[in-house]
Amino acid sequence: MFMGLAAEKYDRQYSDRQLLRRMAAYFAPYRGRLIRLALVVLAITTIGLVSPLLIARGIDLVGVQPNVGAIIALCIGLLVLSVVNWLCNLTRRRMTARLIADVIGQMRNDAFKATIHHDMAFFDEFQSGKVITRITNDTQELSQVTVLISDLISQFTILIVLVIVLFTISWQLTLALLVMAPVVVFLGWAFRRVARLVTRSGFRAIAEVNSAIQEAVAGIRVAKTFRQEQAIYDRFKQINRRSYEVNLRRGFVLSNVFPTLNAMAGLGTAVMTYVGGLAAVGGAVSVGAWYLFIISLEQFWFPMTNIASFWSQIQGGLSACERIFALIDAESSVKQIENSKLKVERGDSHDRTFNAQFSMLNSRLRGEIEFKRVDFRYNEQQQVLRDFSLHIAPGESVALVGHTGAGKSSIIKLITRFYEFQGGQILIDGRDIRTFDLTEYRRQLGLVSQTPFLFNDTVMNNIRYARPDLSDAAVEAVARRIGGGEWVEALPNGLHTQVGERGQHLSMGQRQLVALARVLAQHPPIFILDEATASVDPFTEKQIQAALNLILADSTSILIAHRLSTVKSVDRIIVLDHGKIIEEGDHATLMARGGHYAMLYDTYFRHQSADFNAEVYQKLKA
Repeated sequence: MFMGLAAEKYDRQYSDRQLLRRMAAYFAPYRGRLIRLALVVLAITTIGLVSPLLIARGIDLVGVQPNVGAIIALCIGLLVLSVVNWLCNLTRRRMTARLIADVIGQMRNDAFKATIHHDMAFFDEFQSGKVITRITNDTQELSQVTVLISDLISQFTILIVLVIVLFTISWQLTLALLVMAPVVVFLGWAFRRVARLVTRSGFRAIAEVNSAIQEAVAGIRVAKTFRQEQAIYDRFKQINRRSYEVNLRRGFVLSNVFPTLNAMAGLGTAVMTYVGGLAAVGGAVSVGAWYLFIISLEQFWFPMTNIASFWSQIQGGLSACERIFALIDAESSVKQIENSKLKVERGDSHDRTFNAQFSMLNSRLRGEIEFKRVDFRYNEQQQVLRDFSLHIAPGESVALVGHTGAGKSSIIKLITRFYEFQGGQILIDGRDIRTFDLTEYRRQLGLVSQTPFLFNDTVMNNIRYARPDLSDAAVEAVARRIGGGEWVEALPNGLHTQVGERGQHLSMGQRQLVALARVLAQHPPIFILDEATASVDPFTEKQIQAALNLILADSTSILIAHRLSTVKSVDRIIVLDHGKIIEEGDHATLMARGGHYAMLYDTYFRHQSADFNAEVYQKLKA
């Protein structure tokens, strides 16, 4: 049943003490609330004890001398206590709910913050649906633990007071009762290990369900294209069935805790009732005292069974807590040996034609990039770069070309610090890339991925994403620098057009233009483009190239190029093959050599040239 529910690589096991200590740290800022909550619990406990005392006292008085007035006074007293008890319980529940919401909210914030700061290798390796489950479902499950803990405090307080009261009634009977109590506690503790196992597996099964749903929704367009709705439904049904079986087993285990403990408590009550009855008959205690002992005995077993079952019932929350802390504690493979702030000179290594009002950086890198004998691999079996060296001058634009697997994207991932390299050095402006403050360094980078990602918002807000301080007029000025703003006019509502989820309301070319405008607004010293291979019409391609020219003129640029127009516009072309540079130069020089680049040109670029189109036209005409 538990096959396929293995732990993630970053999962780790914590002891109950470690988990409770870390949970206590989340409650520490709310000490005042906890004290007030404890006082309310103490008041509820006191009221719960006063009621049987009043009843027992009333029984003794009525037995000696019947008095209607005393009975009425007793009833009024019990009514007042009931009302006060209701108000105290209401206050307790409200305070507990507020406390739980604050603690869980903070833990969810911490889990999300840790997640977004993990390196890209983490997200490449682990399914997003499972990560989301830890932030949402598991933190929600943890709220049940906080309720249990607050209840445990209440039950523990009641138990201590009850033991004191029982000692005042009959210390002999109380000692006999305390001898039986450890048996109940031991049974509750014995459920702990199996409870942790089934709850941990239950959470993993739910994570599988959420991951399947997330993947199905994200890929629904492909599924519908190939008419695979039934296939993804069958897969989900299988995963959901396993989740059902695992969680059914979990429910079965946990549901046996209380019946078992209650059976033991019932046995103990029967024994103590018999012993107490003999004591009452023998005159050792009064009938009222015997009644009080029996009533108190019932109240004794309830908190006792709750405390005994605590380690079993809490395992769901502790398992959730374990998964959340594992996500928070997951170590990044990207290691910065320092976090020094950027202190660079502006310099005049190349022209800066963009208006200064759009520069978001107090200090800009010059943009010099150097790889020194770099080794990089994704895993032991996948070596990508070996003894790789490359120098890119400030303001230079280079295009990386080569077959799939040549190492183009890997170079970009290393410059952006999405992945860690295993050997050599990468220098930015002569400094080791691992010494920069990572947040400040990445502000210096402008990245457009192969499939530009747009947030479900307006075009304007997507352009402004890296520069939230830009006014609407400034954003419009940036957008209209590209092709005179004709692409903006083509949008239904101009810059206020909603792009939809992942930009699906826009064409691929429009998404690229928005992404390029976003970088243009950012004005970064280093620009990286993983150019999309999607075909666009000649007019849109012209606008895209115009946007690229604006960025290339003011940045050190690295482009994975798939368009002939892009290749021709750069200063230098780097030809890669299996992680090695085999040729470099400009387009004309490389074509004249007739080497590997010329072959790539015939494979990828030649059909985009005007000469090729004219040749095809002449053949068709003939």
